[in-house]
Amino acid sequence: MPVLHHAPVVAGPEAGPDPREPADRLLRDLRATREGLTTAEAQRRALRYGPNVLEHRIGRGLPRALARQFTHPLALLLVAAAVLAWVSGTPELAWAILVVVVLNAVFAFVQETQAGRAVEALGRYLPPHARVRRDGAVVEVAVADLVPGDVVLLGEGDRVPADARLLAGSLEIDAAALTGESAPVERDATSLDGAERSLESPVLVWSGTACVGGAAEAVVHATGRGTEIGRIAALTGHRGNPESPLERQVRRVAYLIAAVAVGVGVAFLPLGVLAGLTWTEAAVFAVGLLVANVPEGLLPTITLALAGGVRAMARRGALVKRLSAVETLGSTTVICTDKTGTLTVGEMTVEQVRDATGAVAPPTPELATALARCATADLAAGSGDPTELALLDLAARAGADVRPEVRDAERRALYAFDPRRRTMATLDPVPGGLRVHLKGAPEVVLPLCGVDPAVDAAVDAMTGRGLRVLAVAAREVDSVPTRAEVESPGLRLLGLVGLLDPPRAEVPAAVAACHSAGIRVHVVTGDNGRTAAEIARRVGIGADRVLEGAELDALSDAALTALLAGPGEIVFSRAAPEAKLRIADAVRAGGGVVAMTGDGVNDAPALHHADIGVAMGRSGTDVAREAATMILTDDDFATVVAGIEEGRRVFENVRKFVLYIFAHAVPEVLPFLLFALSGGLVPLPLTVLQILAVDLGTETLPALALGRERAEPGLMARRPRRPGSGVIDRRMLLRAWGLMGIVAAALGIGLFLLVLLRAGWTPGAPTGPGTALHEVYLQATTASFAAIVACQIGTAFAARTDRTSLRRVGFTSNRMLLGGIAFELAFAAAVIYAPPLQVVFGTAGLPAWVLACLLPMPLVVWGVDELFRWAGRRRQQASR
Repeated sequence: MPVLHHAPVVAGPEAGPDPREPADRLLRDLRATREGLTTAEAQRRALRYGPNVLEHRIGRGLPRALARQFTHPLALLLVAAAVLAWVSGTPELAWAILVVVVLNAVFAFVQETQAGRAVEALGRYLPPHARVRRDGAVVEVAVADLVPGDVVLLGEGDRVPADARLLAGSLEIDAAALTGESAPVERDATSLDGAERSLESPVLVWSGTACVGGAAEAVVHATGRGTEIGRIAALTGHRGNPESPLERQVRRVAYLIAAVAVGVGVAFLPLGVLAGLTWTEAAVFAVGLLVANVPEGLLPTITLALAGGVRAMARRGALVKRLSAVETLGSTTVICTDKTGTLTVGEMTVEQVRDATGAVAPPTPELATALARCATADLAAGSGDPTELALLDLAARAGADVRPEVRDAERRALYAFDPRRRTMATLDPVPGGLRVHLKGAPEVVLPLCGVDPAVDAAVDAMTGRGLRVLAVAAREVDSVPTRAEVESPGLRLLGLVGLLDPPRAEVPAAVAACHSAGIRVHVVTGDNGRTAAEIARRVGIGADRVLEGAELDALSDAALTALLAGPGEIVFSRAAPEAKLRIADAVRAGGGVVAMTGDGVNDAPALHHADIGVAMGRSGTDVAREAATMILTDDDFATVVAGIEEGRRVFENVRKFVLYIFAHAVPEVLPFLLFALSGGLVPLPLTVLQILAVDLGTETLPALALGRERAEPGLMARRPRRPGSGVIDRRMLLRAWGLMGIVAAALGIGLFLLVLLRAGWTPGAPTGPGTALHEVYLQATTASFAAIVACQIGTAFAARTDRTSLRRVGFTSNRMLLGGIAFELAFAAAVIYAPPLQVVFGTAGLPAWVLACLLPMPLVVWGVDELFRWAGRRRQQASR
């Protein structure tokens, strides 16, 4: 798998000016002014740049995508089987097979339309209207009508309608969905832009992000697909859904089955002629044998097994949009997880409080009062800045009155948060006078308090743990001060408050389960490295190395692949959307299967292009949910682990019913070979219609039941299977063909010959219609058919486990299998004893002694395989 090179995406019809240059120069390059555009100029630019919407290409290439579903090797094999079934005189079977092909193709085709929905969801992040300056006045226009050069007015509660550069004012922006930052970021028109990445620029705001505070004017420099969110849309729709490991294995199985079926059919032509058949008769038998050896039920059985996994996942809190995603998750070797909202609860919480000396202590009444008064959020309504809500919750638990109506009524002055000053203050009455309550960044507040160096060390210790630290201070005043007087030296420090978006309670156990299953977990987040590393440490992720975005960008694709292929777990911080794509591709290039979790807009490309994308259902964005193949409805990271177990179970169950189906190929083929190799001296022990009765009647329900088998003990203690390991391996073929198949064939042919010999048959004696031995011959072929059915029961129980003994999984634990076997016996009895079916299938009633011979056959077949698995367990224990 090639690694995606992070070439820049050209924005819009042509590359625009650099938005990070000085505002006046940007306005000149955009041929705009601070007074905005005229309506006529805006209309001209709309023709040039197009509407401010995100394009999506649903509907393009759909005929080709639909045709691709019918060119799958297994689909082609089933179509060939349908044609041959029609030629052999069974049109009902032919139509049934074609219906299966069409239904599976349509289902797969529908899943491929999911990609376009992610782009549609991105569009929902744009607000419907925006306030702009047009013709020298402030007017409201549709967001789709915005063009580069427009001057937009932004305030608290607004969603940014396009990528823009601030011209005046300052804002607090919630960009978590775009950047992964768990806390609001500050943007100020007067700041100097020294950021390494444009997403971190202090003067730029991005389409789709939310303003949580402040007011500003900004000039639009990019719209539509030229915006950051438009670039993400382009990345999200860049590639189609790759094949899952199971889909690749099914393709290989289809080729193998086709080769075996065609090979056997073609080989029978000369052998049939040597046995005394005419070329026409030999051709008819060859066609029948080919149809009989095509497992018509394999594709629907796999589909139903995956569908069962989807239903099981839904019960455990996950919605899977593509059936194969269940199995893909089971083959996962690496999980790349987002931090905010995935490992964490997605809400700021006070983690630590320190007093004025820097010592850890509970909040004092004075500190609690300051936090309650110096705020604008409403705790009861849950509205306002997330950080303020966390501080108000701390104040309420400490006994302070946090009712907004009381606070606002008594307040004498409000000094709103200023991103340039990085402080907020209020003037409130207290017994004996007035008091200023102030909170802000420690590097701003502490110098105004004249504190001991121990407090600076306390701040370093808190930030070292990834906490966002606020300093809270106060001063008594006699009258209403100016802002400069509020922020002058002489403040009294009340304490330090450290906040963190804490990890979910269930995540550590889930991470431990991943480790026991041999799965590594990397953190890929847009947040800062210290915070991400602290969260990783708390949940049990190794975090052997923290790699910042700039360091990641400096790595070559080969170096990144080598880094991810090595041991240990890594925290990737400040990761851009392209970086997440590079990481996912690098894991695959190193031979891994990667699951990418996330919840933000910035996660959408990686979610769409990873082997499996896992989005949060509650806290996640619509974009992430549409781009992902699996959605966690409960936002529980532990559900990912449940999905891995479910995926492993599904894959093992696919192997179980493939083993079950393959084991019956030998007793179905060997009777034909015996007839041919004997030169016709031994009559055909089994007819084509009797083989069809096995494949379509007695075999189907037990195979489906094996697809619902519970997970074997210790399944999650195994290391992930090798990405190249297939559904079919040498050990499976040994069990299917070398053990159970040979035993079943020997028992069936042996019982066939025994019935004939007891009636006085000798090699070469005629057994056709009208001969003395014809009725005995019908009983003999019926006995051979019944022996295969009896051996199927033993094969079904043997196939229930790969290595574990049947006793450990429980003889009766799969009730569906018991029901399938009951149906199998009833169907076989009807074929053998019902007069109309005797005519169709060429069967005859069996005497009691033949039925007695059938009884031990399931135990013989199962016992041989049980001994084989027991010997394998002994060898494994001896090698430890």
